Amino acid sequence: MRRLSPWLNVLVWLGVAAPLLYLSWGLWTDRLGANPIQEITHQTGRWTLRFLLATLAITPLRRLTGWNGWIRWRRRLGLAAFFYASIHLLLYLWLDQFFDWGEIGRDILKRRFITVGLLAYGLMVPLAMTSTAGWIRRLGGRTWRRLHRLVYAIAVLGVLHYWWAVKFDWRPPLAYGLILLALFLLRLRRPRVGRIDATALPRRTAAPVGDPTD
Repeated sequence: MRRLSPWLNVLVWLGVAAPLLYLSWGLWTDRLGANPIQEITHQTGRWTLRFLLATLAITPLRRLTGWNGWIRWRRRLGLAAFFYASIHLLLYLWLDQFFDWGEIGRDILKRRFITVGLLAYGLMVPLAMTSTAGWIRRLGGRTWRRLHRLVYAIAVLGVLHYWWAVKFDWRPPLAYGLILLALFLLRLRRPRVGRIDATALPRRTAAPVGDPTD
């Protein structure tokens, strides 16, 4: 696996950038359908959930393969989820509600998928802000891990947001929910495979976002 690490690094970078490049190209070439803003909103929401699930999959991959190298991409995947969630939210606030805070407040109270979506994003903010090794040292490894366990709640809220948002086809959110359940079940057994002390990270090494089970 170590020999494949440079190639995997390139693939992760491409995977993180590909949705943005695809949506930008589709918008530029008018290939996103009759309502491109709605399509971008939906796509960024789905990619947020995909990157969250990918973040949660790092520890199971590490345990199944016995290779600790997976952990180096966890922060990148977590920040990718936050990035696409930020675009998703900005499109809602700007192009859907035109920053009408009164209407946004009514929408939060009236539509539960908006409520849980905003709650999930609010929980993502401190995880993104404290994703560096410097913050691990400031908070202490134990406190940092406790904070970043919020990623589990965020993932559940993300699936609920998607489930309640769909009007007809519930199969995609169900699939995401089953994947999330499978990832949770894989955590029931916690063998000690190369446990990493977060406080021992080099000064210039970035800390992983979320999934703080290592």
